[in-house]
Amino acid sequence: MLRITDLFPPLGLRITVGPLQLRGLSDEHLPELCELAEAGIHAPERMPFAYPWTDAPAGELPRIAAAYHWRCRAAWSPGQWSLQLGVWHDGQLVGCQGLETSDYLVTRSAETGSWLGLAHQGRGIGTAMRRAICAFAFDHLDAQEITSGAFTDNPASLAISRKVGYTNNGIRRMKRREDDLAHNQQLTLTPDRLVRGEHPLQVEGLAAVRASIGLADEVDAD
Repeated sequence: MLRITDLFPPLGLRITVGPLQLRGLSDEHLPELCELAEAGIHAPERMPFAYPWTDAPAGELPRIAAAYHWRCRAAWSPGQWSLQLGVWHDGQLVGCQGLETSDYLVTRSAETGSWLGLAHQGRGIGTAMRRAICAFAFDHLDAQEITSGAFTDNPASLAISRKVGYTNNGIRRMKRREDDLAHNQQLTLTPDRLVRGEHPLQVEGLAAVRASIGLADEVDAD
């Protein structure tokens, strides 16, 4: 009998690094994740995201967040994919870590994006989860480059990028909120510059994920 992980392999992915675990978000996890987002990711006057999704009207954010994850699943293909993993720390859901790309089989380049609930910020979790996804991409998905970006008024995100090993790669002028011009620091990371954490990665469900993005012939079965 088919399992849900046969239909969407990222739901079977587990990346464990010490007390941190990144894993696929099933529908049963989405209510808790959406409540976490609605409880707050940043101060209302700030906006760390290029698309201001956290500005949703009261009560609308959970539906919008859930719909985003459903769209990512529906659009998954070797040519374009967005891997969105829940982040658990000591067994508690604390945020979401993403890795997305298009034309990956040609470029071997992907972009990171993430968020943490306010109550879990400032504890080193953001750095640990970024190191984990970058190490996973380089070691297990054959990535050659990982990009990211953060607005210049978001020092916390930029500090994480420096700790992980990203280097600056220019500034983009972007619309953030309505009539709000913001400067976004572009960042790039290569395998030789990655600053790894103290714990090794343990990965489950890798072969099926690789197969789903067109890397099936390049890995042994789990």
